[in-house]
Order: sequence, then C-alpha cells, then structure tokens
Amino acid sequence: MAQTQPRQGKRAAVVINPIKSPGDDFKPTFSGLCADAGWDEPLWLETTKDDPGRGQTKEALDAGVDVVIAAGGDGTVRCVAGVLAGTDTAMGLVPLGTGNLLARNLGIFSTAPVTAARNVLHGTETKIDVVQARLDDEEHGRIFLVAAGLGYDASIMADAVEGLKDRVGWLAYVESGIRNLSGKPVTARITVDGKEEGHRKVRGVMVGNCGKLMGGVEIFPGAVNTDGILDLLTLAPHGRFGWISVIAGVLGKNKSTNRSVRSLSGKTADIVLDRPQEFQLDGDHLGQATRLRVSVDPLALTIRMKTSGPDTD
Repeated sequence: MAQTQPRQGKRAAVVINPIKSPGDDFKPTFSGLCADAGWDEPLWLETTKDDPGRGQTKEALDAGVDVVIAAGGDGTVRCVAGVLAGTDTAMGLVPLGTGNLLARNLGIFSTAPVTAARNVLHGTETKIDVVQARLDDEEHGRIFLVAAGLGYDASIMADAVEGLKDRVGWLAYVESGIRNLSGKPVTARITVDGKEEGHRKVRGVMVGNCGKLMGGVEIFPGAVNTDGILDLLTLAPHGRFGWISVIAGVLGKNKSTNRSVRSLSGKTADIVLDRPQEFQLDGDHLGQATRLRVSVDPLALTIRMKTSGPDTD
C-alpha cells in the first residue's frame, strides 16, 4: 500500500478561472516556481460556472495549504476572499481579466501572471479590512473588498459589452457610462453608525473600502483598507449640466461645497431606496435591490504579496 509522502515545505493552492487562464504553460511554469522556491507541488483547482471559487477554496483549506492564490478577475478574488476571511490562511493574487480592482489598490500592477505568482511565493503577509454586505432581506451576507454600488455605477457594470471589454479593457465601462447618463433619480435614506443622514434624491450611492476603481480613477481619496472605516459617496446630478458637477465633485478637491456629491464615513451603513436599483460588488453586477446594509470587518483577510522593490520576470 502506497504511503502518502510527508510535506517538506510550504504549499500553495491556485484557484483559477480557466476561461481567463493565461495559457497551457502557466500550470507547469507555476509548479517550477514552487520547486525553485522550496515549496511543495501546488494544488490546482479550476472554478466552474456552478462554483466560481468558494468550494475550491474550502477544498484548499481542508488540504492545509499555506496560501490560496486567486487567479482570475474580481469575481474569483471575492469568492476566495469570502472563504479565507477570518482564517489564518493567506490569499495571493494573480490578476487576470479586465478590472482587477483589489490588485490595483494593493499596487499589484504587473500584467505578467508568472511575475505575480512568483511575487506571492516570495512575498510577505499583511492584513486588510473586509466589508460584509447584505441585500434586502438576506439572512446571510456576502463580502466585498473594494467597493459596492446601488444605481448608476452598477448600471455601468450591467451594461458593459463583453466583447468590447475583451478588446479595449476598462474603456468599455466608459462607453457604458455614457449610455447610462440619462435616468430618473431615486430617494435614498442613509444611516451611518446608527445616525440617520436624511433623505436625498440620488442617481447612485457608492460604498468604498479602497480608493481606486475602474481605470485607476480615485473615487474615494481618503479610503484606506486597513483603517476599519467605510467611505460613502452619493451622486446627485442637478440640471442639464449635472453630471459635469458630479465629475468635478468626485475628482476635485471641493467635495464639501459641491451639492452634486456628498461624502460620509463610518463603520456601518444602511442604505434604503424607494425603488429597486441595479447593484454591484467589486465590479460584479448582481441584480437589483432596494436596501444595502454594510459593516466593516477590520483586518479580517491576510494577503500574501510583494510589498516593495521592482517586479522582475
């Protein structure tokens, strides 16, 4: 009877979206990286349409790996993080796809998957906040790491053309944003840390855990994903040139005097709309909702990454 060989070193698991795989040679190349770094043969787990990452991550945890690498887009990252949050097992990132929002905010800008994978193996561990979110009457929530949105920004995600995303990347969201400029406002009632902030007619409400969104645009300049605080932004264009004022308020320095945007912050928030609006988490459109409740879970997720020095191929 064959005996299981004891582990000699650390072991990584790769939870990968096969649709976004960088090529057939990535798997053997990563195995070689592990061997060169003194790590054991990695566990390779592909996501499916029915299970986009949670089941695979649980399998990796059961196997006792030291790091689970999310190789895919923002959806894969969120699924892996949702299982790892609150555990001692670290998550690594090999960004594939269009958005890669968390990777951008963490300074992981490499477009070379092999470089990103090597940096996980040779990286160090740090902790970041995770945000718990519940929609409408959900009993069990879901997490996000970068931003959530009700209304306009979620409509952009919902209407972005897939083929265009493949050709021009994040610029596809700019095209979708232009098409969704027209629309009726909704009444939003927002409560932050138990204090009601009143009612307001808005086109959208965004909640940020990190500062940068699509295209590296810094929507929440003060957002830090290690401070235990959420940043909220309401978008309320007025009149013919209302969106110009919104853009100035979002990107400018005078948010406090701009009527088209309003900034709030706190550890918890409850957003209630008077009718259903599109909803997104970390760039993934998840349908419609009228209520979003969010709370920050400070430093709940361990990230393994290269924290300094240039990337090398």
